[in-house]
Amino acid sequence: MSDSERHRAQNLTRRDKELRASAFKLARVCLSLCLMVLLVGLGCSRRSGPKSGVRPRTLRDVPAQRLAYTFNADTEAPAQGSATDEASTLVPAIQNDFDTRRKDDALLRTQLSPDRQRALAIYATGADEPNEFRLDLYGADGNFLRHITPEGLAVVFAPVATWSPDGNFISFIAYKSNTPQPTPTPFEDLDPEAMPSLPTASPAYSPPAPLVPFFTTEQIYICNRDGYDLRALTTREGLIYFYLSWSPDSHALAALACRENEWRDRPLLPAGRPRLIGLDGSERLLDDGLTDVLPVWSPDASKVATAFETEVKIYDALTDAPTTAAIKLGEPLLAASRAYDQKEAQKSKKGAGSAESQSQSDKPPVSFNPIVTLNWPQPETLYLQTGFVRSFENEQVRNFMRWHLLKLSAQAALLN
Repeated sequence: MSDSERHRAQNLTRRDKELRASAFKLARVCLSLCLMVLLVGLGCSRRSGPKSGVRPRTLRDVPAQRLAYTFNADTEAPAQGSATDEASTLVPAIQNDFDTRRKDDALLRTQLSPDRQRALAIYATGADEPNEFRLDLYGADGNFLRHITPEGLAVVFAPVATWSPDGNFISFIAYKSNTPQPTPTPFEDLDPEAMPSLPTASPAYSPPAPLVPFFTTEQIYICNRDGYDLRALTTREGLIYFYLSWSPDSHALAALACRENEWRDRPLLPAGRPRLIGLDGSERLLDDGLTDVLPVWSPDASKVATAFETEVKIYDALTDAPTTAAIKLGEPLLAASRAYDQKEAQKSKKGAGSAESQSQSDKPPVSFNPIVTLNWPQPETLYLQTGFVRSFENEQVRNFMRWHLLKLSAQAALLN
C-alpha cells in the first residue's frame, strides 16, 4: 500500500470514529428527552387522575363522570350506625358539672372526640339570645379545660358543631353575637379616691391574644383539638353557612351556604349551594343550584354527592381536574312510584281506588316525590330516600318516605 493510500485510510478511520461519537452523543440526548417526557407524563397523570387505558383498581380511581350505575327501587333502609349517636349522648360527668357548678348555664349537648378522651359542651347562658350558644372543651371525665368561643362570638346550628374524624380539629358555625356585651367602666368615670392602689409590677412579656374576626352572617370556624388556634375558615360576609360535613380522612369539609335573601325565603327548610372547603380556607363551589339535600361523602373521601329534585350529582373531591356525574332518575322514580301505588292499592283491597288510579294514570302518582336524603355507606353503594316533607313552625310532616339504591361501578370502557 502506498503512502497516499495509507494516509487516506487513516483519514477515513478518523472520520468514522468522529461520526460514531456524534451518533452516540445524539442517542444519549434523545434518550434523556424521552425519559423527561415520560416522567412529566407520569406526573401529570398522577395529579389529574387515572391515565386513560389503565384499569382502575378501586372506585376511588374512577372519575365521577366515568361512573356507571344500576338503579334499584324501594329497597330496605340502609343500616344506621350507632357510634355517632352514642358520641352525641350527654356525657354524665359533664352534665353533673353543669348541675352542681354551673347551675345558671343550660347544657344542650356534648360531643365526644374520636379517641373518647375529650368532649365538646354546647350550652347557653341566661344572657344569650334564643338559638345562640357557646362552646367549651372538657375532659371525658368531666374536668373543665377551657372556653373555646370568645365573648361576642355566638355558636349557631348547634348540631353541626363537631370533631374532625381524626380528632385533630374542632369545627362549628358562628357569627357575631346579638347579645349585648358588658363594657368595662372607664377609669376617668371613677372617683380617684375610691380607686385602689395597684402594686408596681416588674415588666413581663405577655403574648397578645390572636384576634378572631367576627361576621354578621354565619361562618365556619375551626380550632385545634386543644381548643387553641381558633380561626374563621370562611370569611364571606353576606353568605350564610348552615351545614358542614367532614371528609372521612379529614382533608376537607363539604358545606351548604346561601345568601341572606335566600335564607329569608325558606327559613324552616333552608336550601344552599354545595361547596368544598379546604383546611387552608380555599373554597370550590360544586354547583350553582340550590338544594336542601345535605351533601354526603363517599367512604373513601374521593367524592361528594347531593341531589336536586330527582337528580343525583356526584363530584370529584381529590383530583386537580374534577369532574361531575349527573344521574337523572326522574323516569325510573316515576315508574317505580306507579308500581308502588298499585301495590299499596292492592294491599288495601280497595277496588274503586285501584280503578281510579288506573283511569288517572296520566297524573303523577301520589308517592312520586323528590329526593330528600342521601346515605353512602360503601364506595359502590349509594342510597337515596324520596318523600313528601313539609316543615312548619312546630312540626315537620313526612309522608311516602321510600328508600332506593344506586349500585356504582366503573364504566365498561375503563375496564376493557
